[in-house]
Amino acid sequence: MLTIWGRRNSFNVQKAMWLVGELGLGHEHIPLGGPFGGLDDPAFLARNPHGRIPVIDDDGTIVWESHAILRYLAARYGGERFWPSDPAARSHADRWMDWAQTTLQPEFLNGVFWGYYRTPEPQRNWPAIHASVARTAEHYKLLDRWLADKKFLAGDELTLADIPAGTTLYRYFDLDIERPSIPNVEAWYARLRERPAYAEHVMVPFADLKG
Repeated sequence: MLTIWGRRNSFNVQKAMWLVGELGLGHEHIPLGGPFGGLDDPAFLARNPHGRIPVIDDDGTIVWESHAILRYLAARYGGERFWPSDPAARSHADRWMDWAQTTLQPEFLNGVFWGYYRTPEPQRNWPAIHASVARTAEHYKLLDRWLADKKFLAGDELTLADIPAGTTLYRYFDLDIERPSIPNVEAWYARLRERPAYAEHVMVPFADLKG
């Protein structure tokens, strides 16, 4: 039995839950973190010494870190569908996963989502926020150019390449911020919204996170 710890409105938990939904895996979800607490419980720290979510236990195999979880689940349950065994094909997914984690996610989630949305207005550092919004826009414009002749980041089918960057889109398009013209990203987002697993696990209201 697959067990997943984490709160549903956590960005990193949503990545894992989206793939669980795509794979149709039966699972138990245990809310943890934020208002649910529990991150410093000894039992949880025994599973993840860093005390962070998400964490999964798959019949005794414990995995933490969202991208490690994505790769584990895709390799164990997805066959060739989400993370191909061929090294060259697999690298397409790995490139976009790593780029999203090291470039897009820090700028958007830390600089924009935390700096703007999760910070109370009197405490907002507006010059830093505007700079992060501008840099984030450049990242999405890069994605827009890449998607000009593609349905998904690695080609015609959804793969792990799409999950980290794709998970940001619901928040990015919902925030009251300036955005560039990115029609190819918008078309990609529309395709993702049609997927039941994305709608259920990523399009989760986040108003309670507002500072």
